[in-house]
Amino acid sequence: MEYDKKLIATKLRRWEKYLENYRLPTWAEIPDIGLYMEQVIALLKQYLDYLPPELKEEQFITSATINNYVRKKIMPEPKSKRYYRTHIAYLIMICTLKQCLSIPTLQTMIPMNISEAELEQIYSDYVKRHSIASRYFNSHVKLVAGPILDHKQEESELSVYKTSDLISACAIISGFSRLLAEKLILLEGKRLAEDGTIIGKEENKKEEKKGKD
Repeated sequence: MEYDKKLIATKLRRWEKYLENYRLPTWAEIPDIGLYMEQVIALLKQYLDYLPPELKEEQFITSATINNYVRKKIMPEPKSKRYYRTHIAYLIMICTLKQCLSIPTLQTMIPMNISEAELEQIYSDYVKRHSIASRYFNSHVKLVAGPILDHKQEESELSVYKTSDLISACAIISGFSRLLAEKLILLEGKRLAEDGTIIGKEENKKEEKKGKD
């Protein structure tokens, strides 16, 4: 694969600047007036405008995908075909997380049948973490791609000189990150026994019930 170093460096700098200014909407900024499907899709495209122009033709969110999320009980049903703040908050988290996590995994991360106050807390924490993670990601890209960006800094084994190596590093890190996230999610409700074995949810509940009896 051949890449123009100047073009790649320019793209990396633009991406860095974009992420520095990119923020998901706060809970209060999400409209709660009851939007129809077309309005929701337009709003999500505005909130999640991070795809490169070449990929925007491939709709990342459609009425069919939203209906599918509702049918699979990944998000609440609309009220009289209208979507409110709670629905849009679910969709923002789903659309940003589905880039790296499976839909069944998302169902564990963002539970259904919770109060609006609980959802607000989950969403607000997510927005904060999203912002921190984007800055962390930016700093590491600058470190790894230092030679491509012609940064005058001490190089390390993480440094890459070829765009193909940077692509590989990003893909590998993404894979490990997804794997770790899914492994940790699977531990929800479980605990470690004294002998080092993992006690499952059901067994854990039985032991807790015995202790109360």
